[in-house]
Amino acid sequence: MGQFTYIDIYATKGIEYLIVIGFLFTLIAFWRFLNVSKLKPISNAVFEGIRKLSELIEGFLIPDGVYFHPGHTWVKVEDNDLVTIGMDDFAQKMVGDVSAIELPPVGSFVRQGDKGWMLNVDSKYIDMLSPVDGEVVSINQGIKNSPDSVNKDSYGEGWLMKVRVPDLKINLKNLLSGNLAKKWITDASENLRLRINHDAGLVYQDGGLPVKGIAKNLNPDKWDEIAKEFFLTKE
Repeated sequence: MGQFTYIDIYATKGIEYLIVIGFLFTLIAFWRFLNVSKLKPISNAVFEGIRKLSELIEGFLIPDGVYFHPGHTWVKVEDNDLVTIGMDDFAQKMVGDVSAIELPPVGSFVRQGDKGWMLNVDSKYIDMLSPVDGEVVSINQGIKNSPDSVNKDSYGEGWLMKVRVPDLKINLKNLLSGNLAKKWITDASENLRLRINHDAGLVYQDGGLPVKGIAKNLNPDKWDEIAKEFFLTKE
């Protein structure tokens, strides 16, 4: 009778399993190495979102790189002497849904602190001040068909005009930006909150402000006078 040799198949299978598991760990490490550059943009996107949230001051958006006029209009420098202008987030939340906007014609001249354009809201007309001196070289044609763009995206699709400003540096000195703009909007928000508590007797539990049509919440009949007061156009 020949000699019988015993082979432990379970032991050999165990070795095979260890080899497979080791290969999988190596594969995973290699995959992570190859994709680390793809993961970085995702992290950057998250931090970008956090940065944008930090620009929401007292419920009002204050983007970086934008200059503000105290009458709640804004300026973004596009070129050496070319700027884009519009109404800020505070203004659109103050008046609510805008029915139409009357803009000056291309080629006309606007002056800083004087009437720049006029809002039509619920059949009432409200002037807003131009934040710069210069010649109107372009207007947002889309505003005619979609005036509510100023409510949806006041610093983007809701832009109003492009103006060529000869003395841009001098004009910018009269405007607010960065931390100064944030302090200004904080003060404006506080003044508005005091006005709400005094005129309407309303105290919001969270200390916040109405999101849309703030002036109408204060006085449904004379809300336009309140808006003009904050826009510095009240006579």
